Amino acid sequence: MKLMRVGPLGQEKPAILDKDGKVRDLSAHVTDIGGAAISPEGLAKIAALDLASLPEIAVDRIGACVAGTGKFICIGLNYSDHAAETGAAVPPEPVIFMKATSAICGPNDDVLIPRTSEKTDWEVELGVVIGKTAKYVSEADAMDYVAGYCVSHDVSERAFQTERAGQWTKGKSCDTFGPIGPWLVTKDEVSDPQNLKMWLSVNGKMMQDGSSKTMVYGVAHLVSYLSQFMSLHPGDVISTGTPPGVGLGMKPPQFLKAGDVVELGIEGLGTQKQTFKADV
Repeated sequence: MKLMRVGPLGQEKPAILDKDGKVRDLSAHVTDIGGAAISPEGLAKIAALDLASLPEIAVDRIGACVAGTGKFICIGLNYSDHAAETGAAVPPEPVIFMKATSAICGPNDDVLIPRTSEKTDWEVELGVVIGKTAKYVSEADAMDYVAGYCVSHDVSERAFQTERAGQWTKGKSCDTFGPIGPWLVTKDEVSDPQNLKMWLSVNGKMMQDGSSKTMVYGVAHLVSYLSQFMSLHPGDVISTGTPPGVGLGMKPPQFLKAGDVVELGIEGLGTQKQTFKADV
């Protein structure tokens, strides 16, 4: 299933994309795409619906594909080829950092470049959405806790991230730096999350053209690993790292400016398109 949230910011309705590409209203059956609705039981309930009987929605805006995200967890340097382009060694364990949930926005919303930004960068990533509470889970059982996947754009301000002291969080958490969606694609529709094509372009020029197969620590490992340190709850999002081709890795480095248009996508998970604007 391809679950989504549509409507004005703060007024999104839960919806589903049917096999004919029509967006159907789920609001009579679930309050939102998040919490109990994306538990195994909740997803089974949605799967049993006759989609043709649901009202069709005209879509003006697509919101973030999941509501009520308590944690937006990111994994750094998790692609061997991306680590190489940045000159970093592949870490012996996953590198964990947090992106503020206030950064979350819709997949096609404008992205705001912070007032003092010098080095705003792009990163296409595979997002993993948790469907039920995970604590101390084994890698063998980890996928039981995954509701599905989405496109995640881990927008980053590199000067904030690495040149302003402290941890990476402030370079990752600016408003609008976390577009997710357009869909939460349930895991039954993704046969192998470790073999998905991923791409990103800036102003029509391809910058990232990679695959999740070069991910160092896979989805099952990450869910299990994170659950050893913190409980993962329904609606939590894990952004699992990016393939090579980020602006920081260019020679010379290239960064985003107001007016730039970024498009990105992952095989089977849909596409995003954002115009970058100055935050005034």
